[in-house]
Amino acid sequence: MQIWVDADACPGAIKNILIRAAKRTGIEMTLVANHPLRVPPVKNIHFLLVPSGSDVADNEILKQITAGDLVITADIPLANEVLKKKCYALSPHGELFNLDSIGARLSMRNFMESLRAAGVKTGGPEAMNPSTKKAFADQLDRILTQAQKNSP
Repeated sequence: MQIWVDADACPGAIKNILIRAAKRTGIEMTLVANHPLRVPPVKNIHFLLVPSGSDVADNEILKQITAGDLVITADIPLANEVLKKKCYALSPHGELFNLDSIGARLSMRNFMESLRAAGVKTGGPEAMNPSTKKAFADQLDRILTQAQKNSP
């Protein structure tokens, strides 16, 4: 398993949790973004700078992942594609996306986007708070623990 982070919109608190987890477990982690990020000088933590543009980071992640990898993203269309490649998709709020629910999430996302395009103010994602950080950390820990149990 490798961890891939859609890092352009990933909250700093979540990146910090991921960095600590990667250091602790030794699992390879790559943060993908279209602007420079500071990452610690740890051999299993990498940064991949991609050109600016719509979905460039998403497309690079999709090109690089292999079955069983974990992708951290709030992007519902990216999560949908990640699941099709038999990978895990986890939101920064701790929601583990799955094939049973992603269709409904994608429909809701498209509906909300159409409302925004029509000028309706829909608000943004819920703010990061201690309970959402804990939900993310707990779900990440479950995934990494399971992956380590299943590795040879």
